[in-house]
Amino acid sequence: MKHGANIYKYAKRIECEPEDLIDFSSNINLYQPEINFSLSSTEVAKYPDSEYKDFRGFLAQKYALKKSQIALFGGATSAIYELFSSLKRKNVFLYAPLYGEYEKAALKAKKNIYKINRIEDETQPPLDDSIVVFVNPSTPEGMYYENIKELMDKWMELDCTIILDESFLEFQVLASMREEITNYKKLYIIQSFSKFYSCAGVRVGAIFSDKKNIQNLQTPLWHLSSLDVNFLKQRLSDESFALKSRELHKTQKEELVNILTESKLFTEIVESDSNFILTYTADGEQLWEKLLEQKILVRKCASFDYLNNNWLRFAVKDKEAHKILKEILTSLCKI
Repeated sequence: MKHGANIYKYAKRIECEPEDLIDFSSNINLYQPEINFSLSSTEVAKYPDSEYKDFRGFLAQKYALKKSQIALFGGATSAIYELFSSLKRKNVFLYAPLYGEYEKAALKAKKNIYKINRIEDETQPPLDDSIVVFVNPSTPEGMYYENIKELMDKWMELDCTIILDESFLEFQVLASMREEITNYKKLYIIQSFSKFYSCAGVRVGAIFSDKKNIQNLQTPLWHLSSLDVNFLKQRLSDESFALKSRELHKTQKEELVNILTESKLFTEIVESDSNFILTYTADGEQLWEKLLEQKILVRKCASFDYLNNNWLRFAVKDKEAHKILKEILTSLCKI
């Protein structure tokens, strides 16, 4: 299972409709308020500004950056591939486990890949003048590294190019390293909007970095649709969204942890700073199959370095989904 949220594949496998599956594999914000959104025929008919100056200005104000420090892409994954193709350094150190597309993008760019097991020791240094990739909060376990500035200082001393993925940062009030962009010219921050802002169908991602780095990145003309940009701008403009999301996230995450703990099916439940919970059970593959039979899809983690399919990840969902999960886990525990 290389990615979560492949409901179409698994719905076909158990012969049900995709909407009948409860998708605990997808780590999208559970708060999904309705939004009054429309585009006029005039807006649809005309070309948007190919440089997206207005939208970059909006993001610059939100994230305390300059427009010149922002590059936009059709999703964070597209941003990752373009970034690796633009970097000249050959040695890439992946602090793993992490999002699998980083390795694929590095391979496509013909880089030399080295992996550091950050779970065992995140302080292990890379080679001088290499590319470092670190996800904070991490995936698949959702840990926020409080010592990230100390790690970055060491990488800076080694003159490394730093790629820091902060896509899960906004689920809780956690410190960003965006302000370091002005202090260190070889820092790139990857920002996905689909996770926290609950819009996986809207394909917009960003790279935050120094002005010269941004100028070296290549994007096609009009690579973002007016629909994507306008929807995301409205969602980010909703001042109550972040507040309500975090309140709901806190309550529901506690509920999910309690359900998993009370089931007694897991020997390890990893504390998380994001919207998913990593668990371990000696019968992970069998449990995953039994849950799928009951139309519950969770994330198997063998595709992550240093893990196997006894590690299962559950995304935080709403009360109704949690209630069904609890009932099914309780019934499985009695078997």
